[in-house]
Amino acid sequence: MPLDFHAMNAKAIAEFRANGGRCGPPFEDTPIVLVTMKGAKSGRELCSPLAYTTDGEDVIVIASMGGAPRNPQWYHNLVANPDVTLEVGTDRYEAVAMLTEGEERERLYAAQAAKLPIFNTYAEKAKPRVIPVFRFVRKTA
Repeated sequence: MPLDFHAMNAKAIAEFRANGGRCGPPFEDTPIVLVTMKGAKSGRELCSPLAYTTDGEDVIVIASMGGAPRNPQWYHNLVANPDVTLEVGTDRYEAVAMLTEGEERERLYAAQAAKLPIFNTYAEKAKPRVIPVFRFVRKTA
């Protein structure tokens, strides 16, 4: 039976907001950030629950799509419209998504994979695709 990602994401978003940033299965042991963005084609407001780590004050998200051969749709949304709203726990703030490259991308991917080892599997499955890594930088007033 194929996964219904829309239903799974809607459930995770509702749980996150009802429980101060905590989600139940299948995300109960994974740090989740809600990223509200503008659709690249539709222009609609969209929200995605994504696994994350941090690098200093910045939120780091990997566009793995479970190791699929292509990037997730939200990747294209962030490239087209990098201004987002993040929800981390009960903190909600505006940020800018920045696509990382080179040594920075390698370092951030390795750091997240060390904390969330499933990302090592995703990297192997995705080959030869290089999985993109985003840094979210909080906007200052």
